[in-house]
Amino acid sequence: MSAAASPRRPGDAALASLGHALPAVHETDASPHAFPDGGRWRTEIPSTENPEILTAVLKEAAELEVPVHRISQGSGVWMLTDTEITEMAEACAAAGVELCLFTGPRGTWDIGAATRTSSGGAGPRARGNDALAGCVEDALRAAELGVRCLLVADEGVLWTLHRLRAAGTLPADTTLKVSALIGPVNPASVAVHEQLGADSVNIPSDLTLQHLTEIRRVTRVPLDFYLEAPDDLGGYVRMHEVAGLVRRGSPVYLKFGLSKAPGIYPYGRHMRETALAAARERVRRGRLALDLLARLDAGAAGAMSPPGARLPGPLARFPVPAPAPGPVAGPGPGPGPGQQPPVT
Repeated sequence: MSAAASPRRPGDAALASLGHALPAVHETDASPHAFPDGGRWRTEIPSTENPEILTAVLKEAAELEVPVHRISQGSGVWMLTDTEITEMAEACAAAGVELCLFTGPRGTWDIGAATRTSSGGAGPRARGNDALAGCVEDALRAAELGVRCLLVADEGVLWTLHRLRAAGTLPADTTLKVSALIGPVNPASVAVHEQLGADSVNIPSDLTLQHLTEIRRVTRVPLDFYLEAPDDLGGYVRMHEVAGLVRRGSPVYLKFGLSKAPGIYPYGRHMRETALAAARERVRRGRLALDLLARLDAGAAGAMSPPGARLPGPLARFPVPAPAPGPVAGPGPGPGPGQQPPVT
């Protein structure tokens, strides 16, 4: 009777041929990566929609001694006036905080019926070239007004903005952040977003610590992680896992969301009191999470990036093709009989 064959994991040999052979994960595994300043974690306060809410966040953070590395906004560049963007950029620069604004339009606010079906269709991605162009317009406008971090919810928008950054159309120190709305959920997809130009990737907050270790074995792109997720992203509260998230997910942005709070996108003054109260509570949740981190792992608590740190360090990228010479022609006639369209 022949000996039984050794068990194997699905797809093991094929994945190994691509450099994705992942050995068994253990609870003691720690990420080998950090931010370029040596820090293992930074902080982010999301849903900071306008100058007034930003002022409230910075005031609450100072009172509760919550360090803030990044402020992000969810409604979109197009929902702010030039004066409001400039005011936010100047306030963040004075506080040593990175300001990240969302590009748009996004499919969930578009007329496409598929986004309203149970499948969600293409979700928040940019539908058609006009939507892609709108995202580019938002990015250029925000950059001109001093914003150096742009939030994207579409892989094509990400690649386009990365190419514009490589070409010098966007400032070289612009960072691109992938939204939780399209967050990738496996090591290969996180690595693809890095290659497309992402400087941080918001992965869904229902991934396990094992998933984080698997991701860290193939990519060092900073991860954005909701310690508490809004209800439309699951409503998870994972503050009790903060030490493990830092240990296994580093470099990571600890993102202080808020469950059991109404959605506010796109934000307007009709939601003023709700948005201000929620913003202050997000900062308070941050204080609770950082206190817990200090109690659970003093070493990790002391491994924060210094205030004002924002750049991700060297990351892997797909080669950026050289721009086509001269102006881009219109569509013109299609290929003739028997001809193939040009390869671009």
